[in-house]
Amino acid sequence: MSQFYVGVTAGSLPPSVPLSFTTDSGIATPVANNLNILADDTTNNNANGLTTSGAGNTVTVLLTNRLQGTGSTVDAATSDIITFSLGATPGTYAFEVRVAGFESTTPAGVGYSLFGTVRTTGAAGTVAGTVDRINNEEAALVLANATIVASGNNAVVQVTGVAGFTISWSVVGLYTFVG
Repeated sequence: MSQFYVGVTAGSLPPSVPLSFTTDSGIATPVANNLNILADDTTNNNANGLTTSGAGNTVTVLLTNRLQGTGSTVDAATSDIITFSLGATPGTYAFEVRVAGFESTTPAGVGYSLFGTVRTTGAAGTVAGTVDRINNEEAALVLANATIVASGNNAVVQVTGVAGFTISWSVVGLYTFVG
């Protein structure tokens, strides 16, 4: 067994410890030598995909350009799971969205990967081209659907259920914006 020892000489200083942590928005200061590091996500647009914020003794690392939502459909109803405001700046949004649906009584599952583009004038949105969809559906849910539509100045992730079933939906996506 070996050991490592560094002796302290008279007049030497202890190692330097940061007293504050500067983030993209704010400063965090440890309390009793403790600093909380948390993770979260936000719909805020940031080309790097990450940003940090600091307040009190907490630094939060944020995944940006993210969309999340949950909901359900009863029978063949259509439901808006995510409604994303396109804002006042004219430009184009490219969306990549994953959709999962689960019907518990059969049980049966469905999943989609969507890629869609929505352009905005700053006052109204328009889907550019056709939303591409990769679908994986069990037999009971082949009539289900998911897509991206424009409504007013919003991009909306919509799902459609199947008659006779209640489907729980979860959606996670990200976007890229240029304007």
